[in-house]
Amino acid sequence: MRTALIQMPVTADKAVNLAVAADYVRRAADGGAQLAVLPEMFCCLYTNEAFRANAEPAGGPVHRAMAGLARETGLWLVAGSMPEADGERIYNTSFVFDPAGRQAAFHRKMHLFDIDVKGGQRFMESETFTAGDSVTVFDTPFGKLGLCICFDLRFPELARCMALAGARAIVTPAAFNMTTGPAHWELLFRQRAVDNQLFTLGVAPARDEQGPYVSYGNTILCSPWGEVLARAGSAPALLLADVDLNQNESIRAQLPLLSARRTDVYRLSW
Repeated sequence: MRTALIQMPVTADKAVNLAVAADYVRRAADGGAQLAVLPEMFCCLYTNEAFRANAEPAGGPVHRAMAGLARETGLWLVAGSMPEADGERIYNTSFVFDPAGRQAAFHRKMHLFDIDVKGGQRFMESETFTAGDSVTVFDTPFGKLGLCICFDLRFPELARCMALAGARAIVTPAAFNMTTGPAHWELLFRQRAVDNQLFTLGVAPARDEQGPYVSYGNTILCSPWGEVLARAGSAPALLLADVDLNQNESIRAQLPLLSARRTDVYRLSW
């Protein structure tokens, strides 16, 4: 599976963001990619005000543009995430489209990023978003893929649920900041890969030091052995990398973590 991890700049102009995303996805297709992944909130700035102003229902302009782009390029497209309006509620939602432009899956961010540090940073996603409540795994010709968004990856139970549901890789549109990113970004993607013996893909926006929310960037791909196979810096980047999902079985045969679980003592249910 040739993957394209798209670390694109994000501006306050939705139309510009959609055009930039389309250019990157077309370049990914030209590079032979079969799966392309955009970052969290690729269509608007990462602020509660921007989330509310840019919220659209499934089937709205952003959704249609991404479906059309998948159909045009013939790629599987994980369309980062967008503010999805559903009645009175807004979700941080990642939509997945197959090469025919059909919606193949969607994930609503389950764990909302709420921090309020006395004398420090305050950011409350729950002031805008409603939390999702589903473990998301979807079928592709390459195998099952798991999908979560940013803060979701910090919860090992969710990653394990996706692995137990058959995911061979976990795809994570994300936007860690300049405090959490240097401390935990690589650590988390490598550890979830090692824990579950699968590939992890983390795709972030490019860093804009002048923006209202400064993304760490560092889009990353890790192997089931915990190796960093590809990684961007802070600037806009298109990473193309081949992923051999058969490595999962090889690693699991060498180190039988999943088969050695004590399900007579502990178990997950969902």
